[in-house]
Amino acid sequence: MKQLNRQPTLSKQHRPHHHRLPLPRSLASYLLREHRLLFVLLGFLLASSCFLIYPSLTPLSSSSSSSSPRDTVAARIRRGGGGASSVVVSAARRLPVGVRKPPLRVVVTGGAGFVGSHLVDELLARGDSVIVVDNFFTGRKENVARHLADPRFELIRHDVVEPILLEVDQIYHLACPASPVHYKFNPIKTIISFPLQTLLHIFYKTNVMGTLNMLGLAKRVGARFLLTSTSEVYGDPLEHPQKESYWGHVNPIGVRSCYDEGKRTAETLTMDYHRGAGVEVRIARIFNTYGPRMCLDDGRVVSNFVAQTLRKQPMTVYGDGKQTRSFQFVSDLVDGLIILMESEHIGPFNLGNPGEFTMLELAQVVKETIDPSARVEFKPNTADDPHMRKPDISKAKSLLHWEPKISLKQGLPRMVSDFQKRIMDEK
Repeated sequence: MKQLNRQPTLSKQHRPHHHRLPLPRSLASYLLREHRLLFVLLGFLLASSCFLIYPSLTPLSSSSSSSSPRDTVAARIRRGGGGASSVVVSAARRLPVGVRKPPLRVVVTGGAGFVGSHLVDELLARGDSVIVVDNFFTGRKENVARHLADPRFELIRHDVVEPILLEVDQIYHLACPASPVHYKFNPIKTIISFPLQTLLHIFYKTNVMGTLNMLGLAKRVGARFLLTSTSEVYGDPLEHPQKESYWGHVNPIGVRSCYDEGKRTAETLTMDYHRGAGVEVRIARIFNTYGPRMCLDDGRVVSNFVAQTLRKQPMTVYGDGKQTRSFQFVSDLVDGLIILMESEHIGPFNLGNPGEFTMLELAQVVKETIDPSARVEFKPNTADDPHMRKPDISKAKSLLHWEPKISLKQGLPRMVSDFQKRIMDEK
């Protein structure tokens, strides 16, 4: 019985043989069957194309469609890809092709002023979130009013001589009046008349306490700090043109010294925080800048000449008119500030246009632009007025790959259009 229930068994020789192909051969057969390999390669090609092309398809924001005669930094950055890393310049951190830099949270002190408001335009246009801190002493809310509905924009009325705590990635410290009309006003009389808003408070405290407060903020939150210094640190220079290595020729007790020495002190504090506290800092020395949104009567020569000519007044030339200045358009300066902030170089860097004009030559350009019949009126020169001012920008050209693009004859008509509208509104 046991033998009847026993199931027949197959010897090893009679077991069915299952043929298995070697793995590489079976994989090749699978890929080749039904054109699978072709579809795999096509998928890789499409994915790579989307990765490389997508940033350049991002629509430009409306603010980039201004009447600028050339591309701005922000516009070129928004094109994405290699453009972002090449514009925020070869000195900047490199990003892989097709990878856009993440948006930053940026504070701009003095952001409602002339230069600050143009900087805010560019930062918002490239996608960053911007906080403007301004006490509106020289800044105007109208300069940034169009951004008030933007969720990435905040406006805080605050004086930087008082501490403020914000969570930010970058700090552009522009807060300080730069106009001779303001920094030559009698500080003693101002202290008596306006104890809450004295010019000593504005200049000394803004340059010293304001800079200290912003450096302290940068240290606490780990932000990168950019100080906008000035060509006034060179005083009445004995070196021409002025290089960053030149230590200057400044009268420490003159009528301009509150501004000149205040900015020199701010540079000292900035470098001390870098060396002693490890704060990432950048220093820009700004030369004469002009453009839309300048104050109409701030005492700077370009705004003086333009406003006087539009009002049918004679242009005031101090001294013999042979003293020289160099004039850069505001968009060139803004490009330089952004490039410097994104670079790996501390500075200081001269940011200015090396084209040099005497005051009489500038008056002639204004006449040609506005009114050929405009007159010039000579007055005695002011104290400590520099005889020559021209930046050597070879350092910025070499390390930042930056140089100004807009000539005086190209930029002046744009400023004139802005002044004409505002003077008509005045009337």
